[in-house]
Amino acid sequence: MQIKRTGRIHYVAVDFAGSPGSVQGFTTRHEGVSRPPYNSLNLGLNTQDQAFNVEGNRSILTRAFDVNQEALVSVRQVHGNDILVIDEPNEDYSHFSSVESDAIITNQPGVMIGICVADCVPILLCDPRNKVVAAVHAGWQGTAAKLVAKTVAGMGSLFGSDPNELQAAIGPSIGKCCYEVDAPVRQAFLQSGMPWDSFAEARGEGKWRLDMAAANRDLLLSAGVPAAGIQVSDMCVCCRKDLFFSYRRDSGDTGRQMGFIMLTAP
Repeated sequence: MQIKRTGRIHYVAVDFAGSPGSVQGFTTRHEGVSRPPYNSLNLGLNTQDQAFNVEGNRSILTRAFDVNQEALVSVRQVHGNDILVIDEPNEDYSHFSSVESDAIITNQPGVMIGICVADCVPILLCDPRNKVVAAVHAGWQGTAAKLVAKTVAGMGSLFGSDPNELQAAIGPSIGKCCYEVDAPVRQAFLQSGMPWDSFAEARGEGKWRLDMAAANRDLLLSAGVPAAGIQVSDMCVCCRKDLFFSYRRDSGDTGRQMGFIMLTAP
């Protein structure tokens, strides 16, 4: 992954092997219209930023990839494990913004699906053979609930995707260096059967440093996605204030970047 510029936006670009029919990446905080503390490319509708600023920023994103803004689909993320599936054309995609979900799967070309994050892990999935893509929002709750593995399974059951053929990209998120969690988080992971000690480091007094990117990579591997098909960003959003928003670093008063993916028309 490397930072590229398309139109006005700088974003972390992702190239999926064998997939000339999709565009995808992870936005940075730059080249938008929002004012501090949301400066400047805030794409999150669930912030205290002015709605017209967020809409302007979303327009900047879609224009950069020659997409109608009406075809940008995002959802109401609630740290759950529900998945929105879009498997037919819609005259109006705006109603999906009120749907409570934390992952989106689609086989529809020209529809840009996106999930917003400010510490949580954004994950993009692509099945180049069956032409199916997905975007996943994985905070600690979604990770403990194995949402990305559930999404891989959904792509298989609904569209025939073979996990062994999937490409995955785990985007910039809060790193183990900055993400300290407590006992309830550990308990949730243990209850789900995840190998906590593989991606958590004890800090004493009921505190751990958690590597959520590593945990989600482990889930992808367990779901059958080959290691060679998984890309993982090494950028911590909390450390890189110059590039990204971070909810924890900015005490909640901050913007949102987006992980986005779209099948291009044949």
